[in-house]
Amino acid sequence: MPSTDLPIPAPSAAVHRLVEVPGGRIHLVEQGSGPLVLLVHGFPESWYSWRHQLPALAAAGFRAVAIDVRGYGRSSGPGEAEAYRMPTHVSDNVGVVRALGERTATIVGHDWGAGIASGSALLRPDVFTSVGLLGVPYAPRSGPRPTEVFARIGGADEFYVAYFQAPGRAEAEIEPDVRGWLAGFYAALSADTMPPSGADSPFLVPPGARMRDRFPAGVLPSWLSEADLDFYAAEFERTGLTGALNRYRNVDRDWEDLAGLDGAPLTPPSLFIGGELDPSTGWSAEAIAAFPTTLPGLVSSHILPGCGHWLQQERAAEVNRLLVAWLRSPQVRAAG
Repeated sequence: MPSTDLPIPAPSAAVHRLVEVPGGRIHLVEQGSGPLVLLVHGFPESWYSWRHQLPALAAAGFRAVAIDVRGYGRSSGPGEAEAYRMPTHVSDNVGVVRALGERTATIVGHDWGAGIASGSALLRPDVFTSVGLLGVPYAPRSGPRPTEVFARIGGADEFYVAYFQAPGRAEAEIEPDVRGWLAGFYAALSADTMPPSGADSPFLVPPGARMRDRFPAGVLPSWLSEADLDFYAAEFERTGLTGALNRYRNVDRDWEDLAGLDGAPLTPPSLFIGGELDPSTGWSAEAIAAFPTTLPGLVSSHILPGCGHWLQQERAAEVNRLLVAWLRSPQVRAAG
């Protein structure tokens, strides 16, 4: 079970809790009162990626709750890869809502957390009545097995999701220098430090190379202080990276588990925010263009000019404004 004896930096008036869910325990940080907004982080982050949103949403009259996804931080981290398939994450999220004494919630996710958020709204629309997606748009389950698709990306090079598939392989690269690897990964996806247009992609790994060989070196993005990096690094140095990487190792299991929802639209009131310079925005251009069909409840969609992947940290004030406006919209209020 996760330790609770280490100091954790927290926004003023935020409360840290461990709550029991069917699959173990989930660590969360809670601030404010009002309608529940569940915030789900992506890779390689933690509840801390929402540190700017917690006080802003609380001040706007919402009960903001940021979790450590299973395998991260102080949440339970099962050893087997199969324990990180989509239905287990959905069950964790439902368990958090119930543990907080609520019946329904708005769910907002970033990166992998956006996929978990959309999966939660698809599988449990009775609980998650509206859904916000940051960085990664909704794309219905379809097509061939995901690992087959990822294996074809990059030609002679290896797409990073494929690189992450083999247990222990990415861990062997990252864990000897967690802080340095994280710094390079964050920089590679940040607007002010990412490689220039036309440079070799840090998300394609040449044969015999490492991901970090193409990361920017010796520079931190403007949104990331040394103290922020220290926090992230300390969390992963304590837990290791296997739990976090296991989310990637379930893409085929997710595809199997969601077979009954092939092509299904995501119907609750929704929000999308992407970064203009985020590679995910380019990779997912077709998914964004399909929103009229796949997100029929879309309330608002925004591409932030000059922004990279780490939206809620790179552009905290702008994201906060967009989130609050969406949460206060008639569609979200009526759904809740």
